Amino acid sequence: MVCLLVPALLFGGTAAAIVWDGLHDEVAPADVAIVLGAQVWPNGQPALRLKARLDKTVALYQQGLFPAIIVSGGLGASGYNEAEVMKQYLVAHGVPAAQIITDSGGNNTALTAQHAARLMDERGMRSALVISQYFHLSRARLALNRCGVTPVYTAHAPYFGLRDLYSIPREVIGFYVYWLGLAGRDACQ
Repeated sequence: MVCLLVPALLFGGTAAAIVWDGLHDEVAPADVAIVLGAQVWPNGQPALRLKARLDKTVALYQQGLFPAIIVSGGLGASGYNEAEVMKQYLVAHGVPAAQIITDSGGNNTALTAQHAARLMDERGMRSALVISQYFHLSRARLALNRCGVTPVYTAHAPYFGLRDLYSIPREVIGFYVYWLGLAGRDACQ
C-alpha cells in the first residue's frame, strides 16, 4: 500500500505545484517574449488555445513589457506553420513585423528553448517572458533555464478547456523528464 501511496502523493503534489506555478504569473519587463506554438485550424487560423496565447502577448506588448517577440512552432497537422500563423496574427493585431522573430523549428518545448536561447544570444538579449498555457509554464521555464536563459518570467493564456485534464498529468511526466535531463539532453550544450 505504501509503495503506491508515495508515488501517488508525489504525482499529485507535483501536479498541484505545476498548476499553482502556472496560474501565478510572474510578469516583469524582459528583453523578449517567447510564445510557444499550438494548434492551427485547417482554415489557417489559430485555434482557441493559441489565440489566447497571442491575445495575452498583444496585451503585454501594449503594456511595454518587452520590445521583441519570438514566436515558436512547427508545421502542424493542418499543414500550416504555427510560427508564421502566429506572426501574421500578431501583425494583424498591431505588433510591428520588425519586432517579431520567427522560429519555425520549435516543434517541441526543448527545441523552442534551444532556438530561443540562440536567437537571444545573437541579439544580446538575456531575460525572457514566456507565454503559454498555465500547465506548460513550469516545464518551459525549466527548459529555457537549462539553455542559459535567465531570468525567465511567465504569463499564462486565459484559456481553459477539457484538454487540461489530460495536459496536467502529461506535464507532470514531462516536467520530470526535463528535470532529469532526459529530453533535449544535448540541445543546449
